[in-house]
Amino acid sequence: MVTLQTMDTIFYEAQRQGRISFYVTTIGEEAINIASAAAVTSDDFVFPQYREPGVLIWRGFTPQEFASQCFGNRADYGKGRQMPIHYGSNKHKYFTVSSTIATQIPQAVGAAYSLKMDKKDACVVTYFGDGGTSEGDFHAGLNFAAVTEAPVIFICRNNGWAISTPTSDQFRSDGIAVRGQAYGVRSIRVDGNDALAMYSAVHTARKMAVNEHRPILIEAVTYRVGHHSTSDDSTKYRPADEIEWWRMARDPVTRFRKWIESNGWWSGEAETQLRSSIRSQLLLAIQMAEKVEKPPVKELFTDVYDDLPSNLREQEKLLRETISRHPQDYPADVPH
Repeated sequence: MVTLQTMDTIFYEAQRQGRISFYVTTIGEEAINIASAAAVTSDDFVFPQYREPGVLIWRGFTPQEFASQCFGNRADYGKGRQMPIHYGSNKHKYFTVSSTIATQIPQAVGAAYSLKMDKKDACVVTYFGDGGTSEGDFHAGLNFAAVTEAPVIFICRNNGWAISTPTSDQFRSDGIAVRGQAYGVRSIRVDGNDALAMYSAVHTARKMAVNEHRPILIEAVTYRVGHHSTSDDSTKYRPADEIEWWRMARDPVTRFRKWIESNGWWSGEAETQLRSSIRSQLLLAIQMAEKVEKPPVKELFTDVYDDLPSNLREQEKLLRETISRHPQDYPADVPH
């Protein structure tokens, strides 16, 4: 959780400095990320939204891999085609983030159904926000899962806001969990800022999903302390003192730290050393990622078709001609 918190601070600052184009923080939702990741196994597949980088941290995605993606350099697994924070990793069974809201939900159910048909001892975990439950894909996905009895865990981060739209303007039901029950999906509401509660709920949900072949919905109640993204100023639509109260009084990282300190497992000195070490690693990763060459122009057109069709060959030809005529308008660090 400290790594995630520190990474958010440094990468957010990098965006404000103009070094990367976009960023999304997970401030206030660290426990949901890390505790849920710890409660499942490396055999389980993850279909994220865009506020779950902590799951990748837990699975071993390195600071350098995060930085490479955000800078879109040659080492980025997406070859620079995606916006920053749209991570994906085959080796970590973490499907690439998609900006479009809730599309991952029915996809996750389909993947879970395939695991069931193949008799795999694994499940699928998919994440989304309260705003995602206002999309049709949420309803289609839950019904699909219930009918096929797919081993999928739906984790809704009910953080109160879909960008600037509060939950009161989205629905009048008693939260999200009741919707799962309406579709015949076993559902529970959890304090998303309590790492232990999240771990317990997801750990139990995984047992049910895999052993009983059933979907589970977990509504994790939390608060989005940060702005929706670097393109947003949340003080325009919610009180600054409300944000500050959640930041100071309800911070899940501080809450967990106090608990482990009270058990004698942690100390202020250890905390200081950890934060300093992580900060140094992240700053170094950014410095290295900035120096790595960008993917070549040809990568814009590959990896969709086995044999490049004529229309894409024509587009590539026109792009190269345009770059040759107007080199001043294109980044010098992108190989042609």
